[in-house]
Amino acid sequence: MRTGSLLLCALLLACSTSKGFGENCLTSADLDESTRNSLTTAALRDFSLVAKGDATSLRQGAVASLAANFSGIEARIKEKQSALAGAKANVRPPFLLEAEGTAAIPRAEFFCGVFGSEGQTRDSAVFTLSNLPPGKYGVVILDAPSSKGPFTVSLVLQQQSSDWKLWDLYIKPAESTGHDSDWFAARAREFQAKGQRHNAWLYYIEAISLAAPLPIMSTAATDQLYDESQKVQPADFPADGKTTDLSVGTAAGAATYKLTALFPESVGNALDLIVKYQAADISDTQQTYRNNVAVMKALVAKYPELREAFAGFVVRAVDPSGHDYGTLLAMKEIK
Repeated sequence: MRTGSLLLCALLLACSTSKGFGENCLTSADLDESTRNSLTTAALRDFSLVAKGDATSLRQGAVASLAANFSGIEARIKEKQSALAGAKANVRPPFLLEAEGTAAIPRAEFFCGVFGSEGQTRDSAVFTLSNLPPGKYGVVILDAPSSKGPFTVSLVLQQQSSDWKLWDLYIKPAESTGHDSDWFAARAREFQAKGQRHNAWLYYIEAISLAAPLPIMSTAATDQLYDESQKVQPADFPADGKTTDLSVGTAAGAATYKLTALFPESVGNALDLIVKYQAADISDTQQTYRNNVAVMKALVAKYPELREAFAGFVVRAVDPSGHDYGTLLAMKEIK
């Protein structure tokens, strides 16, 4: 959600919530004490189950549609439970989203808090959800310090009768390789000043990811970072669903790989560059490995600046069915 596209709504919302538009948002300050306390209590209850790794109880307290397809949530809990075990969470002020009507909203947008002439302010937020059924939804974000660094655990809860049931769950580290969003934004600006647009854009992407507790939420901070990133976004990198071609010279002649995604990711204590490309077939793993390495070599040959910003590559060949075969190499091993 961009600042420019928010200006009209910002003017309309500057002194009020978005009541009357079918998608209304109430901030914590707008909520009565009973609603605020019930949201906070439900969020802490569910966080306790996440920290214990009790996916069974969490599923029992979820809405029916989520409980019927809980494997993704269960995997997130299992992956992060060791880090969150014993963590004491601090609850941020909750939001209440009200989706009116009788049918699911294809693209529901909630403008929360006070907006200024330039868009979002320090305490505002925008939530964008797809195919949202009518109802009332609470968004509660918890900050959870842990032995493996700080995390944010964000819960979307749907009101059913007098209870708040889990509708979705996000668990995200608040740091990557020991650094927060501000650090990556500062490094992005340094790369930009040196003319390294590709590195700058990738580090802005990491900064935005760390600044947003959950992907359906944007804030003044994420809007500013997005606007900065747009000034350096390279046309020859895949983004926003657009693929790009990478030419690779081989002993058998030239080959072209269609890149579908390229983004940073923390792997252990190192920041690696994740690359995905389309592959017709990955059943021959030895050949796919060679193709993956060829993609790495072509990328560092074309963009030598990547050696300065990343510790290594993870290249994944993805076949038409969505299965992939990945290869990890440290940058120093790519000759």
